[in-house]
Amino acid sequence: MVRLLRCLPVLILFLLASPPIVRAHAANLSLPDNLQAILDNIYSGHHDQAFEEIHELESQSPNDPLGYLLEAEAEWWPIWCVSAEFKYGMTMARHHDKGPADQRYFDLTSKAYSLANASLRQQESAEMHLYAAMADALASRLYSLRGEYRATARVGVRARENFQKAIAMDPSLSDAYTGLGLYNYYVDTLSTLARLLRFVMGIPGGSKEQGIQQLERAIREGKITPPVARFYLALNLENYDQQYGQALDVVRPLVEKYPDNAMFQLVQGDLYSKLGRKAQAEASYRTAITVAAQETNSQCRANLTRLAQESLAAMAPARTEPATRKEESGVLSGDSEL
Repeated sequence: MVRLLRCLPVLILFLLASPPIVRAHAANLSLPDNLQAILDNIYSGHHDQAFEEIHELESQSPNDPLGYLLEAEAEWWPIWCVSAEFKYGMTMARHHDKGPADQRYFDLTSKAYSLANASLRQQESAEMHLYAAMADALASRLYSLRGEYRATARVGVRARENFQKAIAMDPSLSDAYTGLGLYNYYVDTLSTLARLLRFVMGIPGGSKEQGIQQLERAIREGKITPPVARFYLALNLENYDQQYGQALDVVRPLVEKYPDNAMFQLVQGDLYSKLGRKAQAEASYRTAITVAAQETNSQCRANLTRLAQESLAAMAPARTEPATRKEESGVLSGDSEL
């Protein structure tokens, strides 16, 4: 059950927004003209520039949930970065200790959810159902990373309901399929015991095959969430299905588009390593060290460098111990429920 509640949060959805109030239309979403530039700043690690644009949007449209969602999204990646660890041959955020910055993150998701709900009380719309779902999805992933699984399940299931309402009102709202796809994928990877507990707790089921199809649709057609859908689909294919070649094909466009993102470089390196392509894996890890030096968050910079070094060390041939040395007894075990 812990695995289910840890996974529900990754219904990650990305947000949009930007200073200009003039917006271009996609489905029934009203998107900022410079949305892509803002997302590029987030995924390239250009934090100062991203936050400047986000804060301007919030100032111009204080009752619009988009700016607060986007700010929470921009805050998320440093959290993921400092929480990541290299374990079982892959870099992934597995646990996060509570910190003072967490409250700011939750304040942003709470404000966005409240604003979306206020708008829904006045007039129901697919757009505001999507934004309410995004707010809960963003909150759920930090609850999960902190090990607060009941809170994760509560907001994760509520997010699913709003994603479904958004799709029911506007089937062309492809960004909603990122959240639904991740939910369906994770729920279908549960063990028999976890499935039973899920049923007892009233958590809806899902289909992994459907989840993959939904994520692929979000990657093809989404306006906001394709990078998130790519990132987590690649991690899932690596972690749960051991489909390393397919995962590499999914993540490679992220590396090509955002070469300054050391986290994407690390994931690519892990996949090359598992495919036995050692030279390419080493190149990705060394590139991660180089680009990590540009990271302005000192904790994130240090952790990225450490992760890359650990990844390189894991590729080194094991040394043969002298026959005269008495080996320590013990058992190495991996967590198959990652």
